This record gives sequence, structure tokens and C-alpha cells, in this order.
Amino acid sequence: MNRRSLHRRAALVCSVVGAAVVALDGTVLTIAQPVLQHDLGADTAQVQWTSTGYLVAVAALLVFAGRLGDRYGHRRLFALGSLGFALTSAAIALAPGIGAVIALRVLQGVFGALLQPATLGMLRAAFPPDRLGMPIAVRTSAIGLAAAAGPLIGGVLVDAYGWRSVFLLGVPPTLAVALIGLAVPEPRPGTGPGRAGTLDLPGACLLGLALACLVQGLAHGFGPADLAGTVLALAVAAAAALGFVRHEARAAHPLVPPGMLRPGPVAAGLGALLAASAAFSGTLFTATYLFQDTLELGPLPTAVRMMPLALLIVAGAPVSAVLKGRYGARRVASGGAALLAAGVGLLGQAADTGSALATGGCAALIGAGFGAVMVTATSVVVHRAEEGSAGVAGGLQQTAMNTGPVLGVALASLLLGSGAGVALPSLAVVAGLAVPACLGLPGRTGEAGHASKAVTSGSAPPPNV
Repeated sequence: MNRRSLHRRAALVCSVVGAAVVALDGTVLTIAQPVLQHDLGADTAQVQWTSTGYLVAVAALLVFAGRLGDRYGHRRLFALGSLGFALTSAAIALAPGIGAVIALRVLQGVFGALLQPATLGMLRAAFPPDRLGMPIAVRTSAIGLAAAAGPLIGGVLVDAYGWRSVFLLGVPPTLAVALIGLAVPEPRPGTGPGRAGTLDLPGACLLGLALACLVQGLAHGFGPADLAGTVLALAVAAAAALGFVRHEARAAHPLVPPGMLRPGPVAAGLGALLAASAAFSGTLFTATYLFQDTLELGPLPTAVRMMPLALLIVAGAPVSAVLKGRYGARRVASGGAALLAAGVGLLGQAADTGSALATGGCAALIGAGFGAVMVTATSVVVHRAEEGSAGVAGGLQQTAMNTGPVLGVALASLLLGSGAGVALPSLAVVAGLAVPACLGLPGRTGEAGHASKAVTSGSAPPPNV
């Protein structure tokens, strides 16, 4: 095996396993939380912070972590993040009380933020831009499989060994990929804004504060008891975001390259991911209540009816990569967004009939559509970024994929009081917002031209990588 092949295989294994472990961690925790609450004598707010604390830490640091990867090497940041993630997982399994669990979950979020952008940065550094589609599709399939298997695996472990066992689940694979990341040398550095100048610490603090307050405010909800805190958090988020924009316009070495968020393919891809992930997660949240409370189905029948969703994400991601190569990102992603919107909009009507076939068909539309948007939009965001800014691009992609679900669940929670008949059509509208964003993605000709330009300009990995 030559050196270039070794680098590519190591990058793909680390990216796939790292992304899957993070996805698995979130789903198994949801299953473990009720038992954790009982065993540690915690109240509901404390248990909620085992999720919120992690999300706040991740949201605050993703883009800055991506910049660190651009500067010091994605594989180094990935190895550090993976080691820290594994060690904090093991520590949570040994935690004596709920306070320790919350503190360790926040620390785990810090390490999760280090490894997540690197899973995309490593792929961008290892694969030529025109060959990124399939590695990203494989990564997407792994995330879908982990998310689908998480509730089942978590349920089995919690029933057999207690809540602490779910935190030990990801330790061996995370340690293994950390060692791979340390053992395989980093590819030869390229050039780009991420490897020059000083780190934009004020920009990182402002953006981190904005995202942390946004996530914390939305996760708190809009109930009467939480409304004041939510409004304050969102106000601070808005002020920090405005400060970040003004600071970046004057900074000599801004955290986010100036052209990355201007109207264009990268901004369109991020918008599509934000809208699609918001609609997707909000729909899953709503469907759980629709099936279990309204239709009085148990957890297992609910999972069975939604199984086509996960299967279509896993199986459809590689197909989306092939279609993207043939028809271009614009057609594939906009078609996927339309499928997602149709599936969400029809789900309520299908559930009213009580037909498992109808609800399963809607779930299949949702899974196929979301998978297509995720693969194609992510590929464009990472592909269009310069190699030296791939970490920041990965951080922005991960920020969209972490913030969108919080927005979607917050919207669903707000609308569920009026019934699923209001929540699902509204979420379908949110999914529909991804369509115009997807139309801003490049067509097949535009992608081919950009890939050719990247190779001739030297932004693709050198031959000995």
C-alpha cells in the first residue's frame, strides 16, 4: 500500500468512526436518562443539563476548533479530541453524582468539538475535491446507522447493566481511532488563511458566546417559567452575533474567511443543512408524541414505523453521491429537500389513517430526502473551501447540523400544544426553505469546473499525500 492510500484509508476510518461514535453517544444517552435520574436522585432540570451542557460546549467551540485544525493539523486535533472524548466517557461511567455527570458532559462537549470538524477536515486534506462525494456519503451512512441503532443498543445495555454502561460503549472505538490518528503521519500541509497570521481569539469568543446562548436559550424552551431566561439568552446571542460580524469585518486575520459566508455555494449549503436538519429533528420529536400519545403505540411499534427513515439514510447516502456526480449537487439536493418536505407534510395525514404502510412510506421519503441534502450540501461546503480553511468549513457544517436540530425541536415543542396537525405542516414549510437554498448549489458543470481549477491551482492534495 503506498503512502497516499494509507493516508486516505486512515482519514476515512477515523472520520467514519469518530462521527458515528458522536451520533451514537447522543442517542444512547436519551434512553439512559430516566434511569440515570432515578439512580442519582436528580430532578428533571439537572438531567436536561446532561444534554444541554454538552450541546452548549460543542456549539461554542466548533468553528474555533476547525480553525485550530487548519493551523496545527486535523489529525492531531482529531486524536486529542478522541482521546479526551473517550476518557471523559469513562469518567462519566464512574461519576458519583449528577453534578459530576453534568461537569464531565460539558468537558466531553469540548473534546467533541475538537474531533467533529476534523472528521471533515481530514477528508478534505486526504481526497481530491472531485472525489469527496463518496467518502462523505460513507460517513453519512455511518451516522445514520449509529443513530438508528443507538436506541436499541442503549435499551439493551441499560436493561442489562444500568445507565453507566452506555458511556463505556464508545470508549474502545474512540481510543482505537485516536491511536490511528497519532500513528499515521499528517499529510504535507497546504496553504491557506488558516495556516497564517494570528488566531482570532476575540472573534472566537464572540461567536462562541452567540452560539452557546442561542443553543441554551432554545433548549430551555418558551414555557412560562423559562420565558425570561430564554429571552435573555437570545438577546445576548443576538448582541454577540452582531459584535462578531462587526469584529470580523475589521480583523486582519478573521476566524471565518471573508468569502466563506457571502452569497454562494458554501452559504447555500449551510442554509440547506440548517433548514433540513431543523425540519428532520423537529419531525422526529413530533412523530414520537404523535405515535405514542395520539395513536397509543408503544416505543417498539413507533420505532418499527420509523425504521424506513433510518434505512433510507444509510442506503441512500452512497446513491446520492453517485447521483451528484451525474446530475450535480443542485438537482440532487433540491430534489432531496422536496422529498423531505413532502414526507413531513404527509406524515400527519398518513398517521390519521392508522396505516403502518402509509407512515412507513412517509418515513422513507423523509430519510431519502434528508440523506440526499446532507450528503450533497456537506460535499459542497467542504469541496468549495480552500484546503487551508477546511477545518473552519467543517466547523460551520457541524454548527449547522448541531444548531438546526435545536431550532427544530424548539419549534416543534412550541407548536405541539396546538397538535401535530399544526406542528407537522409548519415543519414541512421549514423543510421547504431548504429548496431555494439548494438551488444556490452548483450544477454539474460548475462542480467540474471548480474541481479542475482546484487541481491546477494546487489546492488538491499533492501526489505524495
